[in-house]
Amino acid sequence: MKKLALVLFAGISFATAHAQVQFGLKGGANFSTQTGSDAGDSRTLFNFNAGAFLRLPVVPGFGIQPELVYSAQGAAYHVGGVDDNFHANYLNIPILFKWSHRAGPYFETGPQIGFLLSAKEHVQGNSFDDKESYKSADFAWVFGVGYKIPRSPVGIDFRYNIGLSNVEDRDATGNNGSIRNDVLQLGITYVLFNGPRR
Repeated sequence: MKKLALVLFAGISFATAHAQVQFGLKGGANFSTQTGSDAGDSRTLFNFNAGAFLRLPVVPGFGIQPELVYSAQGAAYHVGGVDDNFHANYLNIPILFKWSHRAGPYFETGPQIGFLLSAKEHVQGNSFDDKESYKSADFAWVFGVGYKIPRSPVGIDFRYNIGLSNVEDRDATGNNGSIRNDVLQLGITYVLFNGPRR
């Protein structure tokens, strides 16, 4: 297994050394919700995301794109006639496998780990911290499509992050169910730097 990993790493390093690496910024809207047996009747909460990405070409039309993204997530609830909005802020690190066409369209997918920065409940104008009820890490799988405008640094990105792990801390809540984060994202990408071809 170690030998295989070394071979793959060497191949990627060789390919990226002879390709054009790109660095850029991204941002957009989040439409988040929560699913699972302890999520109840959750509704979509509107928020935002912003971050940076690095595109590492491997072979023509295929590359790897690691990212660092601040993502404001959560869900909206209406329980007993009372609105309850849950806001959770994450630092997400997706590692995406990306297939691109020279005409502009692309498809991307890959794993993502998120680190919980804060979590708060907002009920009838009152806010209280709820971070202790949630695990510090969240795992998801990302599916995305987009369009990079030819001969332009601008692109449009559309993603769905499917929560894979239970983010509820059962020891803190005493519950036996689960809560997962699901997030639909619509954003804009902007390439700041194109590395020299070697």
